[in-house]
Amino acid sequence: MPPILFQDDRFVVLDKPAGLPVHPGPRGGPSVEDWFPLLSRRSQGPWLAHRLDADTSGCLLVALRRPALLAAQAEFAAGRVRKAYWAIVRGGPSTASGTVDAPLARRTSRNGWHMAVDPGGKTAVTDWRVLGRCGELAWLELAPRTGRTHQVRVHCAALGCPVLGDAIYGGGIGRLHLLARGIALDLAPPVVAVASVPAHMQDALMRCGCDAA
Repeated sequence: MPPILFQDDRFVVLDKPAGLPVHPGPRGGPSVEDWFPLLSRRSQGPWLAHRLDADTSGCLLVALRRPALLAAQAEFAAGRVRKAYWAIVRGGPSTASGTVDAPLARRTSRNGWHMAVDPGGKTAVTDWRVLGRCGELAWLELAPRTGRTHQVRVHCAALGCPVLGDAIYGGGIGRLHLLARGIALDLAPPVVAVASVPAHMQDALMRCGCDAA
């Protein structure tokens, strides 16, 4: 089972490894949901309170009780959940911080689907700041105000600096360098968790000046 970053009688926050889907796909295979029976023996639940891309690592909130799930969903819908992502990107913004306000819509083609910036799409807003640079790489912290599919990845590409390893939005190769670093919900009591840096991101982060574990 992935490491547990936070746990009480309402929620568990898992440190999801990169490459592990949160739920089974059409072809089957392992997923986060395989470990749900170990998290609760109740007749109903647990439930994913939100989702992460399979290739994104880090904080994943799981609700153990139905009232907790509804409370978390209300926080996400209202934009009150504080999420922080760390990304290693190719290139880098010319300024130290900013906001991407670019609506997103789903596009389908023969090769599958992807998200694209579209004025007619759903509202998507991401705040960002540069934490470090090294040559052609930059280390960004991103705080999405909304929770659209692939939002952080598309918005990094829209900035002109796609996430390292992002084959869909940046033509990258190798592993995706994107970490859901932290999550916080101002419930009573609050839920706060911080994820560790995955092994495949450590070298690039250290070169950009990061000394966090």
